[in-house]
Amino acid sequence: MIKGIILDVDGVIVGEKIGYNSPYPHPEVIARLKDIESRGIKVSLCTAKPHYAIRRIIEDAKLHNLHITDGGAVIIDPLDNVILKAHFINQDVATEVIELYLEHGVYTEVYTANEYLIQKNQTSELTQLHTHILQTKPLVVESLIEESRKLDIVKIMPIAKHETDKARLTELFPSFSNELTLSWGVHPVALPHQFGIITAKGISKKQAALEIAEHSQISPEELLGIGDSTSDWQFIGQCGYAGTVSNSSEELKRLISTRKNSYIGDSVDVNGVLNIFDHFSI
Repeated sequence: MIKGIILDVDGVIVGEKIGYNSPYPHPEVIARLKDIESRGIKVSLCTAKPHYAIRRIIEDAKLHNLHITDGGAVIIDPLDNVILKAHFINQDVATEVIELYLEHGVYTEVYTANEYLIQKNQTSELTQLHTHILQTKPLVVESLIEESRKLDIVKIMPIAKHETDKARLTELFPSFSNELTLSWGVHPVALPHQFGIITAKGISKKQAALEIAEHSQISPEELLGIGDSTSDWQFIGQCGYAGTVSNSSEELKRLISTRKNSYIGDSVDVNGVLNIFDHFSI
């Protein structure tokens, strides 16, 4: 019996059809989430985005429970102003990482629990694109390096131009691997851009999903995990039930198809998540 859902956002309930399912999910998806929550099944959104970027979804669907944001760095119920966990990056290490990526000409964003910052000389069309995705404007500063020395940072986001550039940015990271975690995400509207998610060591959607399960007194075997990228397998693989949509990565679809209690729905752009809910009768 499914008692909780860990639900990825971008590529699963938010797609690339502006005004239809971008920047917010389709009304039918919101209505279904609201209904599921009202029947006592806890829906926890799971995203690399900050909580303020998904607040409207949470409000409209009345999801009064914990959600995974900033790639697992912040576990929060923004409606009731409850933060279960906020994992900060060591300031000195954060400054070194930011300096490294800026030196290599990488568009870089810095996140605290409540705002995000970019450097003035990096403002571009990408800034406008990410503002659309997050529905929040960044704080523009003269120097990210100087500002980083004053902040409690939960996430650093270097953004790659495409898959090949992602490999270049990944090669810059190994010297920090003992203190930080790097994962990657995408957004349908922003492709081919790839979003680097740098958090404190050991912080991930997997760790956050298990913390929510423990806090909610729900066994992982009673959770349905739904995502669209291979990196989402880190939390989906911990759940007793697994789902994805047809636009997800081929590797994730392969992994999910090996599971007994699993289902692959239609594309996000035809609200395929509803197929998953129908399959599991929720």
